[in-house]
Amino acid sequence: MEIVCSRNDLLKSINIVMKAVPVHTTMKIMECILIDASASSIHFITNDMELGIDTSAEGTIVEKGITAIDARIFSEIIRKLPDNDVHIRTDEKSAFILITCEKAKFQIPSMNGDEFTRLPYVEYSHSLSMSQYALKEMIRQTIFSIASNENNPVMTGELFEIKDSSLRMVSLDGHRISIRNFHLENSTENTKVIIPGKTLSEISKILSGEIEDIVDICFTDQHIIFHIENTTIVSRLITGDYFKIDNMLSSDYETKLSINKKEFIECIDRAALLIKENDKKPLILKIMDEEIHFFLESPLGSMNESIHIDKEGKDLIIGFNPRFLLDALRSINDEMITMFLINSKAPCYIRNENDDYIYLILPININQNAYNF
Repeated sequence: MEIVCSRNDLLKSINIVMKAVPVHTTMKIMECILIDASASSIHFITNDMELGIDTSAEGTIVEKGITAIDARIFSEIIRKLPDNDVHIRTDEKSAFILITCEKAKFQIPSMNGDEFTRLPYVEYSHSLSMSQYALKEMIRQTIFSIASNENNPVMTGELFEIKDSSLRMVSLDGHRISIRNFHLENSTENTKVIIPGKTLSEISKILSGEIEDIVDICFTDQHIIFHIENTTIVSRLITGDYFKIDNMLSSDYETKLSINKKEFIECIDRAALLIKENDKKPLILKIMDEEIHFFLESPLGSMNESIHIDKEGKDLIIGFNPRFLLDALRSINDEMITMFLINSKAPCYIRNENDDYIYLILPININQNAYNF
């Protein structure tokens, strides 16, 4: 095998496929990038058996063939080469890969490409197309609520539900729920799958974020496939039944607030200066007619501040994990946000008029009498 590619095109392709290289594995071949130049184009492929990526790069195939090379070594070499054409070829016995660029020359052990586990061939039942920007935004606005532990595998993924030309993405971790709704321009078959959080995180890095760019998404019983320009990503789905989200939501409230998002975030940010990582000190909100008073007390000190609000309904004292509030607020693009509350022990909702987004955040139990400030 012998190919010639520009260093920039190589690096772009390598950065994409590195996202499916396993961190810990006992199979040496899985730590490799497969270089497939056996047909008319040059493909780079990685596969950790849960997520697989195949991307093609511009270049010249001098001699057809396939080979596998250690992904991390290959990535670092290409990253540090001069910005020029890179020649890659295997020796006669295919035991080594020779990499040359200007005066730089490397000889790296290779592995038999036939031993590499290819991406599974899947026949999909239906598909949809949507803006890369829209999908990237939906992931950004929900992914922070995915549970990090694997006690319940369903919580480590996101619900991806298509119903009546509307796409809903949902994540939850036991303390909060994040929901994003999006109207699809083209109708497609109703679908309900659970996508691993890792898959969505890596796809978000590949998506261009441009409104005009399209991503095609295909579904099977066990896999989801994303086609993004010259890249194909195949991911296993999480099996199991997702939570009945609609049963967890309520439109009831006793207090409704309209708040300037920027002021709200800045105030919470200042309070968070006094909280060490993993500290569970609550941020106390005392909600009155025209103001929210913020109070936080920790071993590092105390904080007391207030901002203006528009309020309907009852006064209220309630405590929250400030990080949960910040995650939700930073994902919202609106200048003003609306909060709905019932009492100090019931979930708080942040949602807009059309329910394009809904954030449910559970409060922290506090001693009401301790916060008469």
